Amino acid sequence: MRALSAPLAHVRRIALCGALALVASCGWAGADDGDGGAPPGAPPGVTAAAGSATSVHVMWNAIPEADVYEVYRGTTKVEEVPGSEHMVDVTRLRPSTVYAFTVRARDADGRLGPRSREARARTPAAAADDRSAPTRPSAAGGRAAGSRAVQLSWSASTDDRDVVSYDIHQGDTKIHSVGGGQTATVVTGLRPGTSYSFTVRARDAAGNVSPAGPAVRLTTPGSDDGRATAPTGFRATSRHEDGAYYIDLSWVPPRVDGEIAEYQIQLDGRPATSLVYGASAPRDRATYSFFVGRDAGVTHRVRIRAMLPDGTWGGLSEERAVTTRARR
Repeated sequence: MRALSAPLAHVRRIALCGALALVASCGWAGADDGDGGAPPGAPPGVTAAAGSATSVHVMWNAIPEADVYEVYRGTTKVEEVPGSEHMVDVTRLRPSTVYAFTVRARDADGRLGPRSREARARTPAAAADDRSAPTRPSAAGGRAAGSRAVQLSWSASTDDRDVVSYDIHQGDTKIHSVGGGQTATVVTGLRPGTSYSFTVRARDAAGNVSPAGPAVRLTTPGSDDGRATAPTGFRATSRHEDGAYYIDLSWVPPRVDGEIAEYQIQLDGRPATSLVYGASAPRDRATYSFFVGRDAGVTHRVRIRAMLPDGTWGGLSEERAVTTRARR
């Protein structure tokens, strides 16, 4: 998730090739439209969650080629969103209904990319004659998490039925929505050395919205250690197989709202390869293995970072040194 005022970092187009693929080895079939241009790729990391009995919050990871995003409910286009944003609330839905959403990117020349993978959400049952809003979220607090992110938390609201979601506002602008069972979130895509004000409102199934909780005013530092958005629990080991050496990696994805669909692996201080999840990306521990050569006794330094849902790179993991060992 990102604050709407933040610029997107420049990242190259990614092609989703199967459930997990090396970007360097993937291409876009039929991408040449005759004049040397190529349409945008499919937006990764699409998620959908009910915001009320009649609305669903749809979010996806930003891609740099997008001038406009088209949001579809089934085969019907229901929303258009500027390329600077990557979320929307789809409204006027039916209670107790399962909906499927996809997103397509359109570039400034009007080229329309392929559909994203499908994300499904079920709206809760409607609450008859419910005109009572939830209580305002209390005990709101937060802290800067590096120069481009903040961590927010609040105490749960109560309702005469159920709290379905919480809306997070930056100033007067709603920037995200999380499920009613959450009382914390991470806002990414912010600017270093900038002051922000955030508030949280609770929403029930009938769409009644609480008063805003206390404002949380935070200033991001001017430098970024990246720890809040870096993969954790990073491990790297060497493996010998069929006369070649591989490095096996495992890590825990950073905890941000939205899906982490792309990672960059750095080997010996330089980007070595990227990997993209075309299906559901792991939310707990992730693993990956890649070839590093046929020579024993070579020491490599490796680390990894994630592409955040707002289209910016997160912080780098701790660096691990791995030596290819002679086969015993």
